[in-house]
Order: sequence, then structure tokens, then C-alpha cells
Amino acid sequence: MAKKKILLVDDEEDIIKMNMVRLIDSDYDVILATDGKDALKKAESQHPDLILLDVMMPCMDGLKALAALKENPETLSIPVIMLTALVEDAVVNKAKLIGAVDFIEKPFNAEMLIEAVKKYIS
Repeated sequence: MAKKKILLVDDEEDIIKMNMVRLIDSDYDVILATDGKDALKKAESQHPDLILLDVMMPCMDGLKALAALKENPETLSIPVIMLTALVEDAVVNKAKLIGAVDFIEKPFNAEMLIEAVKKYIS
């Protein structure tokens, strides 16, 4: 059976490395993107099973990228979990309204991340 693919989108190198290791160790294939525009391209071309999307990024922030993902028929059905230290109610509510399935506050531990991933893809 093919491994599930996860698109990991974050502009912080340390976070990318740490989460990439966690996901690979849990037997997922990982696709990386460092900003919203790159995430949109990779989501459409790579068809991940799940997207882990940071909110605060250069070029295009996570909320704008989320909106674009949910407007595109090619990426509309991909579940998106937002990862961020920005946990203001307005941001959380907007992300959920746009279509995020979950919201994980940074910093988080490996178990929390993997449990959230497993909740949305098996």
C-alpha cells in the first residue's frame, strides 16, 4: 500500500526539519513548501492526502493560501490543518470558516501532531 503524502508548509527551517522527521518516522511521505504560493503549486501537482499549513509566512500567508486551496476544484477536498503560534480567536475562526479541519498551536509535541494527522487520514 502506498504511503500517504503530507504537504508541510512553513517558512521556519527548524520547524520544517523537526516535523519532517516526525512525519517520516510515522511512515508518511513529506512534500515541503516554504510559502503559500509554493504550497498552492505543490498541492495541485502532487495531490497530497493532507496539508499542514503555517499561518504566518512571506509571499502569501496561510489564510490566503487556505482560501485559494478551497476555491480550487483540484485541491478543495484536501484536509488542511493550520499550524501556528498565532491563536487569536479571530484567526482560528476565520481559518475554520474558510475550511481548515483543525488548528494546532505551536509549540506542539510529536504525539499531538501525529494524532491530528491520523485523525484526518488513515
